[in-house]
Amino acid sequence: MPREAFIPNDVCLDAEHHLMILTGPNMAGKSTILRQVGLAAVMAQAGAFVPARAAVLGLVDRIFTRVGASDDLSRGQSTFLVEMSETAAILHGATRRSLVLLDEIGRGTSTYDGVAIAWAVAEHLHDQLGCKTIFATHYHELTQLAERFARVVNYNVAVLESGDDVIFLHRLQPGGTDRSYGIHVGRLAGLPATVVARATEILRMLERTPRVVASSAPAEQLALFPLPEDPALVELRALDLDGLTPRQALDELARLQTRATRKVP
Repeated sequence: MPREAFIPNDVCLDAEHHLMILTGPNMAGKSTILRQVGLAAVMAQAGAFVPARAAVLGLVDRIFTRVGASDDLSRGQSTFLVEMSETAAILHGATRRSLVLLDEIGRGTSTYDGVAIAWAVAEHLHDQLGCKTIFATHYHELTQLAERFARVVNYNVAVLESGDDVIFLHRLQPGGTDRSYGIHVGRLAGLPATVVARATEILRMLERTPRVVASSAPAEQLALFPLPEDPALVELRALDLDGLTPRQALDELARLQTRATRKVP
């Protein structure tokens, strides 16, 4: 398709599903969808023509956006601080009647910090504010929110894989995705082949180590990261039970019990 062609997409935010987690590759069109929704809302509020086959748009008191960020080093503010300041202004200023459009919250810090912040922001928007929100993110862990909250819905921007190539369809479809194709985009941008190959190798290694575990926490709180295993369990698993006498087995059991009770590392 021509690069300049605009692909129309349907977007629905209502009382049943008011928070959309939007995932998909770089360059797929997530930011365009955010801008499309924001502009349509502004034009409708102003009484102007809305470029759509049909549109049902309720009144909103304000439209909040966090799309892109820049630093302000002259005032001692890094890119991430600006991002957090804008996010804080949204969380303090938005109401149930607001429209919130967020793009890549938490990307300016470490992965774990970023996921934690993005997750908490999404929960606050859902539980405390209840406003209509589109949350575009590369943190695929956030798609788990749809399993926990009834009013969260997952959408992604579709791509078509053809061999080693990826075709961006720019079409919005239900469901989450677990790939961002960032290495593919890096190859398109001209990264050396050796860098692309090494990045692919590292990605495969990282994908074999899950980062988010959603089932290890109590029902009232979803865990983000796996808990370290108790050293006593590691030692117990390593014991050669067939090679121990009954007395040695009792001694080992007593020692492990003491460690577990005292929580000695």
